[in-house]
Amino acid sequence: MINSRLILSKEDKNTLEIDSAPNDIPLNYQVLNEKIHEAIRNGYDRLILNDVCGQRFIAASLQGEIEIIINGIPGNDLGIFMDGPKIIVNGNCEDQTGNTMNDGTIIIDGDGGDVIGLSARGGKIYVKKNVGYRVGIHIKEYEHQYPIIVIGGTAGDFLGEYMAGGLIIALGLKSLSDGTITENNQSICGRELGTGIHRGKIILRTEENLESKLGVGAKVYELMEETKKVIEPYIKEFCEIFNIPFDLIDKKPFQVVKPISKRPYGGNYCGQYI
Repeated sequence: MINSRLILSKEDKNTLEIDSAPNDIPLNYQVLNEKIHEAIRNGYDRLILNDVCGQRFIAASLQGEIEIIINGIPGNDLGIFMDGPKIIVNGNCEDQTGNTMNDGTIIIDGDGGDVIGLSARGGKIYVKKNVGYRVGIHIKEYEHQYPIIVIGGTAGDFLGEYMAGGLIIALGLKSLSDGTITENNQSICGRELGTGIHRGKIILRTEENLESKLGVGAKVYELMEETKKVIEPYIKEFCEIFNIPFDLIDKKPFQVVKPISKRPYGGNYCGQYI
């Protein structure tokens, strides 16, 4: 369960509730998104979307200090091109959350789908439980923009594929139905870990031997003290949001996956000229 104090941190804002399925009939995603934009034009900057049922593109291209709380399951491309808002999902979400997001925060109190954070250029995505395949594919950083993805549970194949910057953290925890947090007995990730990575870091809290899972261009390194200092604030924030005891984190070591080279496929393309 999400820390309710954090959800209500902006309760002084103008709040509007929107029924996403009036008379138990889900609104078309375009209609729902127009209602969201209309509410913002009318001065509301805290929206509660009730009974969300797979509508796509929620919060697409929104900018500024807007908070959206989603009760239900949002569809693909939640927060696509988003630049600044905060989204809280009280449940699971579908694929491509945070697609090409520029800034802001997305908090998912459940499982995430595939391809989360596709080409994200900044912002934070926190998923309490497990995620699917190709999470963090082609996330990238530039100057002050630095995307962060923190996964409370495990990830599928191709985690961090073609990663071009930023940070992915997987904690390997399991959230039980009564709220208890324990260790997840599943493998922390699938195959082809970090395939094509040429910048950034994937940090996994696990004792597993990751060598057999690595994709082309990736290598396992020890966690250095300077990297530990970088990741600790994000893990602490994650634990605070989801009411996870921070002292659980030190019960397993972290391993770091980084690129071997900035050009892992350089020899495959015009190698004789480069």
